[in-house]
Formats: sequence, structure tokens, C-alpha cells
Amino acid sequence: MTPEALAALATRAYRHMTPWTAKQFADTLARPHALLAVTQHAFVLGTVIADEAEILALAADPDHQRMGAASRALARFHAVAQDRGAGQVFLEVAAANAPARAFYSRHGYSEIGLRRGYYPRPDGPPDDAVVMSRALP
Repeated sequence: MTPEALAALATRAYRHMTPWTAKQFADTLARPHALLAVTQHAFVLGTVIADEAEILALAADPDHQRMGAASRALARFHAVAQDRGAGQVFLEVAAANAPARAFYSRHGYSEIGLRRGYYPRPDGPPDDAVVMSRALP
């Protein structure tokens, strides 16, 4: 998936926050530790450094949500991260994003911390970030 396609999908999926631009995707993909897992209607972008993986972005096409595309992309991310030596995955998710928090919980993630005022919002005060993590088998 090209940076432009990732940005287009993120624009459709991220309705309540500013989506990444194609340049931001390209810059992240150019990093040596980047990991992109893609299905037909979803992606997970992150990094794997030493024994830790971090999810930076996950998006699913709104017309195909709740059909397993994001779950499949996440499973691929986990598998490749584990192959690269990761034993733990971390991420931040907006505290107000209850559906995403529930999605990650269903996939074995636990809430381990909070970053106050982490996400800027165009229509109000910044939102907190919930830090989540899970072990890879």
C-alpha cells in the first residue's frame, strides 16, 4: 500500500482526529524498523526495535468495519513483530475512543498507563492517551 493510499484510508477512518498525511506515512515507512501489516481494507503501522513493538496507526475502511479486516491486519502485525524478536507490543489510544479501546482489549491488550493531554482536538481541549500493552506468545 502506498503512502498516498494509507493517507486516503486514514482520512476515511479517522473522523474525530487529524489523519496522517502521505508524507508522514512515507517518512515513517522509510525508518529501518518500520512494520506495515495490510489487509484489503485495513492496515497497522508500527515499529519493532529490539524486543518491543509499538503500534503507531491502525485504520480500517469505515465501509468494511466489523468484518475482520482490522483484526487480520493486527494479527499479521503481531506475527511479523514476533518474527523480528518482539515480545511485547505497546500503543496509545485516545481515552475518548471507546470502540478502539474495546477492540484492543478484545485482542489481549491491557491498559497500563495514561498520558494526559496527549492528543490535540480541533474542537476542544486535548484528549488523554491510554497506554495499552500485550505480550506476544
